[in-house]
Amino acid sequence: MTISTTMLLIIIGCCLVTLIPRIAPFILLKKVSLPKWMTDWLSYIPICILTALIVQGMWTAEQGKLIISWHYMLALIPTVIAALWTRSLAVTVIVGVVAMALVRMFS
Repeated sequence: MTISTTMLLIIIGCCLVTLIPRIAPFILLKKVSLPKWMTDWLSYIPICILTALIVQGMWTAEQGKLIISWHYMLALIPTVIAALWTRSLAVTVIVGVVAMALVRMFS
């Protein structure tokens, strides 16, 4: 398979557009000391994003009504338990992936 120069430039451009917003804050704030209230506030952002993603995935709209997806709920229960018990992101992700795979396999 060959790749054209245009396609290579598009891939590199997409890489930069994706990486710069993710890396720039770390570089810019590396030597800056943020106030405690701000670091406390920022610590809640990952929880808020994860909650928004989970809630959005659990609800589906059918015929103008919101319906909860019980498949996601069944996978969510052991995932939340693992998260609260271990407080480990890696363990939580693994439990969540395995739980969702089992739910999909048996439904």
